[in-house]
Amino acid sequence: MDYPQTLDYLFTRLPMFSRVGADAFKKDLTNTLRLCEALGNPHTRFRSVHIAGTNGKGSSSHMLAAVLQAAGYKTGLYTSPHLKDFRERIKVNGDMCEPGFVIDFTQRMQTLIEEISPSFFEITVAMAFDYFAQQGVDIAVIEVGLGGRFDSTNIITPELSLITNIGWDHMNILGDTLEKIAFEKAGIIKPGITAVVSEVVPETKGVFRNKALSVNAPLVFAEEKKYIADWRNEQHLLQVEIADKTQDTHEHISLDLTGIYQLKNIVGVLEVLRQLRLKGWQITDEQLKHGLSHVKKLTGLHGRWEVIRQHPMAVLDVGHNTDGIKQLIRQLEFCDYTYLHIVTGMAKDKDIDAALALLPKYATYYFTQAQIPRALDAASLQRHAAAHGLHGDVYPTVNAAYQEALARAHKEDLILICGSVFLVGELNY
Repeated sequence: MDYPQTLDYLFTRLPMFSRVGADAFKKDLTNTLRLCEALGNPHTRFRSVHIAGTNGKGSSSHMLAAVLQAAGYKTGLYTSPHLKDFRERIKVNGDMCEPGFVIDFTQRMQTLIEEISPSFFEITVAMAFDYFAQQGVDIAVIEVGLGGRFDSTNIITPELSLITNIGWDHMNILGDTLEKIAFEKAGIIKPGITAVVSEVVPETKGVFRNKALSVNAPLVFAEEKKYIADWRNEQHLLQVEIADKTQDTHEHISLDLTGIYQLKNIVGVLEVLRQLRLKGWQITDEQLKHGLSHVKKLTGLHGRWEVIRQHPMAVLDVGHNTDGIKQLIRQLEFCDYTYLHIVTGMAKDKDIDAALALLPKYATYYFTQAQIPRALDAASLQRHAAAHGLHGDVYPTVNAAYQEALARAHKEDLILICGSVFLVGELNY
């Protein structure tokens, strides 16, 4: 198989969550362990940081990878899903793995794939681990795909674990209370290994404490160490003043991820970096600040309040659950614009009405859908939206919707494209 044929095989032969939803999620690690055993257990040949959470885990993963790269470490980065190119999931020092590696890996594993029928995610996790071992990375930042306890990435024994936050998402798989969701995320906390939590609510704090106590793992709530004293957007950077609660000192960080929801993530990221330093990782203040101000350049992160044009301003954001939408609404409060245009599409297994209830009624909407089976068809989304006082027309693709928004928008307007990772990934700009 050549590269396009290999991708077609992976996408069509293996159950893929973005296409079939919960049926692709398996609540055990057997297949991942079997695949990695056949590869010589590559996950035991590099050190790692493991990151779970409802929102913010992708941004936090990229921030940590950027700082580790800036500090001179050969850094692997595994994230999901991808926006444009499958190889975005597997990077070393910001560079995607080679097509030849994907072809070779798939050919080597094809017999076992046919035998055990792993999910798409299980095979891509094994692929990433094999690549990082082959490349001899110093450390890899590993983002959980879904949940934590039964996520395929959870066969690693990391240097540190980070849980960003807990919110309402994937309730059909993870549970219908914040406590149940937190329990699944807390599954990445390993015996004796420090776990950092970026953000907690009363329902989740005890869950994390109980899990950490049960496995004798040191637990750090980042909010108890530092807080955001001040922030502002300036020169395409998020300028943040962070206060240390224990030492009464302040530090200034410039972050090239300008969404204000990054204020929730940065405190956890800084605590992880502090813990890594305590474990002997050599990261200077200068390297830390350089990494955080060049995250997009160093790691290739896209889709987090990403401004893709000016006059009219157009912004991409992969926020797709109620907490993500809440943060987008807060971001809009700090934006200057004359009129708001929102291009949106959602997955049918999300809490559609809860998300729509949060969106502003004063905007003009362009309802569309990603080209995947999980997508809610645009006409149905339009009907749901009308019940919440949101009105607009239906378009067959995100590109058609975006072009119409561009045609209607004036120079001082704002166009926001959001609601689904897959929708954002299909936009051509």
